[in-house]
Amino acid sequence: MILGAINRASGITTTLDDLFRRAGVRHPDVPALVDPPNRASFTDGTPRTLSYAQVDHAISALAARLRGLGLQTDAVVAIQLPNTVESVIACLATLRAGMVAAPLPLLWRRRDLVDALGRVSAKAILTCTRVGNAAPANVAMHTAAALFPIRHICGFGQDLPDGVVPIDDIFMPAATYGSTLPPRPDSAASHVAAITFDIDTRGANPVARNHIEIISGGLAVFLELGVGSDTCLLSTVPISSFAGMALTLAPWLLSGGTLHLHHSFDPTAFGAQCSAGCNMLALPAPALPALAESGILANEACAIAALWRGPERVSASKAFNRSITVVDVSSFGEAGFVAARRTKQGKPTPIPHGVIGAPRGTIGAITVVETAYSNTGTLMLRGPMVPSTAFPPGADPGRAPDASGFIDTGFACQFNKQTQTLTITVPPPGIVGIGGYRLRQGDIDACVEKAADEATAVPLPDRTLGHRLAGTARDKKAVVAALDAQGVNALISGAFRPRGDAA
Repeated sequence: MILGAINRASGITTTLDDLFRRAGVRHPDVPALVDPPNRASFTDGTPRTLSYAQVDHAISALAARLRGLGLQTDAVVAIQLPNTVESVIACLATLRAGMVAAPLPLLWRRRDLVDALGRVSAKAILTCTRVGNAAPANVAMHTAAALFPIRHICGFGQDLPDGVVPIDDIFMPAATYGSTLPPRPDSAASHVAAITFDIDTRGANPVARNHIEIISGGLAVFLELGVGSDTCLLSTVPISSFAGMALTLAPWLLSGGTLHLHHSFDPTAFGAQCSAGCNMLALPAPALPALAESGILANEACAIAALWRGPERVSASKAFNRSITVVDVSSFGEAGFVAARRTKQGKPTPIPHGVIGAPRGTIGAITVVETAYSNTGTLMLRGPMVPSTAFPPGADPGRAPDASGFIDTGFACQFNKQTQTLTITVPPPGIVGIGGYRLRQGDIDACVEKAADEATAVPLPDRTLGHRLAGTARDKKAVVAALDAQGVNALISGAFRPRGDAA
């Protein structure tokens, strides 16, 4: 196990790339990354299975390519890719090049990208030709046209638009790369590694995290699950959010095992991947009951990390009456999360008020997060996984931690003084949660009204997604075309498409 790289006395001093290199030295020929078996159905290329040595080679080759483009140290590189091996390699290559990775939600289109990337002065975008019916490389070109700082677009896949630098050759054995960068003069682990984007009532909020914070989030899940070294991990959660990094990227690096990726959702492919014998499974929590009933989750040796994007739904969830270990991961946007193993009766564990260690209830547990009840009745978080400063420097101080290091999540909660526990009751107002995406109700209304005066898109409760958008209009096809022309999130235009049409 690579946990030996974590010094429990003095804290985390290693970077994500350090963890990867240590795993690669241990077993270079062992499979490191495995593509979804149905990859060809949603993007270019055949499924890849890459050893640690092959992944290391591709990371170094792409890092050299980024440096060769003239991108400087600490340049922000946006990444918009499906849940394939390229997404992980692109992230780690950006870090090895001495830059900052900014993974982006896959359904974001030009409007969201321009808003978010303009806030962080991104210099490059790594993307691909197609994901389903979408063309991310074309969207990236339109985004770059609106943002002068973006000077380079690199892409995986066939038939890339003119002006996009092809990078599929990083997987070729003949791919070359130069020497590694000199070490940072200060603590590399405390340096900004990644930026994700939260959505609150003020718009897209860039949230920067260093290596320590990302690894701390991974430890919270990894230790609570109780999985060991050389873990075989299957994840349906892309790394385009902090929760995705903590449930997918960090546990893989901490265990030094094999990461199988699933691009949600194909039941046949998912069933085949589950039957391959994984030790850990990361998936959206609302899908857990249906998957259990289907018989897919029959492997009792597989521990499950169940991600709740709507943590207010955790307390009302049904008991999971099986011998499989389940850890509920209650995610509070990009502020952080709380991971808790279910009781022996399969019921969710309440959120403690105060310091939370991992694994819970053990001597020497590592502190991963601390909760508090605010004066306005909302949940507050601080600790090793919680972002420590506003980003970029000089940004809205209202989005930074307070003087005591707490960040207000905006999620309303109830505090039980007798049990010293917190129950989440209501999500932040004005925000619509659809699966792993958060949208401002005001943005939805403005985009739809611009498309057609009489059109409306109303959020409706959905048992699996939290919400879904239902669109009404006299001419839905015209509204879809108008929304697509605006470059809005595919979930908004999807509200007006016929059921079953891909967004």
